[in-house]
Amino acid sequence: MIIAVDGMGGDNSPQEVVKGCVEALEYTGVKIIITGPEERIKDELKKYKYDSGRIEVLNAEEVISNNEHPAMAIRKKKNSSLCKALYLVREGKADAVLSAGSTGALLTGATLIIGRIKGIDRPTFAPVMPGKNGKFMIVDCGANVDCKPNNLVQFALMGKVYFEKILKVKNPSVGLVNIGVEEEKGNELTKETYKLLKEANLNFVGNIEPRDIPKGDTNVLVCDGFVGNTILKMYEGVASTLLSTLKENIMSSFRTKIGGMILKPVFLKFKKDFNYEEVGGAAFLGVKGICVKAHGSSDSKAFKNAIRQAKFFYDNNVVESIKESIENINKKDDIK
Repeated sequence: MIIAVDGMGGDNSPQEVVKGCVEALEYTGVKIIITGPEERIKDELKKYKYDSGRIEVLNAEEVISNNEHPAMAIRKKKNSSLCKALYLVREGKADAVLSAGSTGALLTGATLIIGRIKGIDRPTFAPVMPGKNGKFMIVDCGANVDCKPNNLVQFALMGKVYFEKILKVKNPSVGLVNIGVEEEKGNELTKETYKLLKEANLNFVGNIEPRDIPKGDTNVLVCDGFVGNTILKMYEGVASTLLSTLKENIMSSFRTKIGGMILKPVFLKFKKDFNYEEVGGAAFLGVKGICVKAHGSSDSKAFKNAIRQAKFFYDNNVVESIKESIENINKKDDIK
């Protein structure tokens, strides 16, 4: 497969991007096209020994920054590293796109340039997160702030495909994020969505309260992008604060330092479980190509793992499976 990588996306570009691409060549059958200023990218590549037949550089002189309006930037900066990568997928010259740059620009660009799968009203940003009892996915996590009930049902269906194809979970559970477990709880959006999810061909387990999300008992958590993004950022903040607070307390005295040394393996496992580098990136589901968003502060390890995730998508035909799922819904009228 061929992966188009935005060489100028993220806080540590192009250095960590290039390093991650070189490291990812250990994955069999992967070829990479890095988009960005050709001389800068090639200067970084000179630092490594690699199979030059598997990494190509496509010149792109412009860069889209985080403070630019996503839609305007995509329309005006056709020669940006991000747009060049997206057009490679649109033109069939690459199978997937990966970027650690502006989330808004990537999601907007993927929708406008690559295009939506027929039948999908709105694609969804779908990160996989660690829970006590297993991984879970939140759909949507920021791509769609205002949603209709049918949008949320489509998010659930796409999340189901991801869990079945990538994480190999049979009949994954689907829950609706709400302020209470009772069916009548919530606003008009959640009440109507609840009804549709009950009628859909899904393993719907009902409403899930936010306090139960970290348990990881439910595979796919459905909500609008405003709620999902709030949960995501709170989750990241709590994990970071918890680790830093523990470290401060452990280092506060000789006795606690000894205790910290004993518990070090436990802390290291906790840190690994909640480290975005291990996942690599979050999927953007519902567009006609594979689209992966890496964390803005990704290092080479995170980029390498994001490329691995894109390969999983390709090897397991996730995009085609979503297409088939939506087609079957239209045929069987699972959503009434």
